[in-house]
Amino acid sequence: MTTTNFEKHQSQNPIQRLMIGNFEKSQIKILAKNKYNTVLDVGCGEGFGMNLLRQNAIGKNWLGVDVVDEALKLGKKQFPDLKMQKASAYKLPFKDGLFDLVMSTEMLEHLEDPKKALSEMKRVTKKYLFLSVPHEPWFQLTNLARGKYLKALGNHPEHVNHWSVKNFKKLIVRAGLKIVVTATPYPWIQVLASKK
Repeated sequence: MTTTNFEKHQSQNPIQRLMIGNFEKSQIKILAKNKYNTVLDVGCGEGFGMNLLRQNAIGKNWLGVDVVDEALKLGKKQFPDLKMQKASAYKLPFKDGLFDLVMSTEMLEHLEDPKKALSEMKRVTKKYLFLSVPHEPWFQLTNLARGKYLKALGNHPEHVNHWSVKNFKKLIVRAGLKIVVTATPYPWIQVLASKK
């Protein structure tokens, strides 16, 4: 039993390790500027994002939610001391403003209604949201260069949304959020946003 995200994080491919390492360094640099007590990871997958924050002393209490049973099972095996539960990004089972930071990395591109999920994440954060998605067209071109998903011209089969930096920022601003920091560790877009 495995998932594509689990395989990505376990890959020994040096180029993939370099890209993931750059993504993580950028994320830590952005998030380390603020203090957070409670962190919610929406679309936590196997818990790699929460574990990264824990290893870098970002936050004190971490909770992850996902709808994919296989990912949650792998996560609970990989990181048994991290809290993870099944919940939809469209209907988060938490009170308004419960978390200091809500993060969602590599999840919004999979959703039919990213606006609805973003609205829910905004509802449950006190102030900050950290969001990341593939940076298009660079993500697809990188896949093509690596010989992945050739029939789909490099598009990951689970991705239904594709954003440039401009369009992703527009989605966030239209959700009533303020953009604090934008970064583009190749081939992704990262945004730290806050409630106005």
